[in-house]
Amino acid sequence: MSGRLMPCSAEEISSLFLFEKLSAEQLGMLCSAGRVELFEPGPVFAEGDPATCFYVMIEGTVVMSRRVGSDDIEVSRTSQRGVYAGAVQAYLGDGKPQRYVNSLRVPEPTRFFVLPAEAFANFMHEWFPMAVHLLEGLFLGSQTFQRAVGQRERLLALGSLSAGLTHELNNPAAAAVRATATLRERVGKMRHKLAVIAQGSYSPEVMANLIDIQERTAERVAKAPALSPLEASDREDVLSDWLDDHGIPDGWRIAPTFVQGGLDEDWLDQVAATVGEEILPNAIGWLNYTVETELLMDEINDSTARISHLVDAAKQYSQLDRAPYQVADVHELLDSTLLMLSGKIGQQIKVVKEYDRTLPRIPAYPAELNQVWTNLIDNAVQAMNSAGGEGTLTVRTALEHDRLLVEFRDTGPGVPADIRGRIFDPFFTTKPVGEGTGLGLDISWRIVVNKHHGTLQVESSPGDTRFQVLLPLTALDSDKTTEEPE
Repeated sequence: MSGRLMPCSAEEISSLFLFEKLSAEQLGMLCSAGRVELFEPGPVFAEGDPATCFYVMIEGTVVMSRRVGSDDIEVSRTSQRGVYAGAVQAYLGDGKPQRYVNSLRVPEPTRFFVLPAEAFANFMHEWFPMAVHLLEGLFLGSQTFQRAVGQRERLLALGSLSAGLTHELNNPAAAAVRATATLRERVGKMRHKLAVIAQGSYSPEVMANLIDIQERTAERVAKAPALSPLEASDREDVLSDWLDDHGIPDGWRIAPTFVQGGLDEDWLDQVAATVGEEILPNAIGWLNYTVETELLMDEINDSTARISHLVDAAKQYSQLDRAPYQVADVHELLDSTLLMLSGKIGQQIKVVKEYDRTLPRIPAYPAELNQVWTNLIDNAVQAMNSAGGEGTLTVRTALEHDRLLVEFRDTGPGVPADIRGRIFDPFFTTKPVGEGTGLGLDISWRIVVNKHHGTLQVESSPGDTRFQVLLPLTALDSDKTTEEPE
């Protein structure tokens, strides 16, 4: 991939910050060894290809991306003169063949000063030998450090995800296990009760009526209305009296089950009229087991549906089955993140959602935004925990001029004014040693600002700290042409 060759001016390249301290002789040697090329919109070099050249932008715009799986993820975009890319590590003395570690494209006509990698390495060793040794040590040490920190960040993120998920899965899973064990017991008793009824001298017509009542009772359970505690208590008293009046033992135990299943006094009157007085106690017992089994099956269904919902939320959070760039609903992303972090948030912190549901879906990298939400929520929770463990986390969405606002407000002690301007710097943290790497807000900043062309800002006072994410409602033209949603 090459551009159109243009004249190299020593005066022009001396205006770039990389070369401004070089002598006239050195600038002449650069122009002799290198060249100026004009690239039309499109790729300049691709990640993984042999790193043959060092590129310094003279004018235009560059977009840098990294390959993640089968997708290119934008890392940065800039129009700053003098930015450089390509064979930036050509001077390393590790003896390994150098390859481009990212991809570079230009969304508009852009001029570069292009220097072959070998010439770049020779100039560095000849003109700046001490700097080369220092940079080699810094680069190799930084690689080791970043691998260790990156592994810790991934483990922390995985820990938050698994803790929240297992916490939420525990209740419905335990409920399903309990309901299944109880259902097995009730079905066994139902079989026994049926055997007792079958041994009686009842006509086929009576048995058919009893089975019909059982079917219609099951249908009523499926349509049972939700009752307030007071309404349920009043109906239980009425049914308990009815059962006592008809000689049904332990009517006070049966009444709550019938009320929960939607049965009332009129229905029991129909049962009594259909089966007769001599079979009524056994019929009521059999119907009680019927109602119980239906309620238990409903409980199992609700529990498994809850588990399925949690798994869907985990998939939404991780975006494992989604395109990396798509049109997304930020409220779905926020809800899945809050659910995943619910175990970490705990019971003492109240979560308030102030969502504007009329907001449109926006083009975004959902998995990366979930990482931003995770970092901001985690910081808010830690701030409130440091102040006693209680507080309120308010998540608000709104339309802010032509951008979508997502705000995280906590009631923690706040961010001191003297460090507020540094909190987005890499490796800056106020947490105790071992509890923070100082990368969470830096990563969030790069995701919001560099990848989504948005804004991340903070407003803070004691008891009221607000991290505000402002995202554009539409994609840039260059995004549309290179990152089409699936």
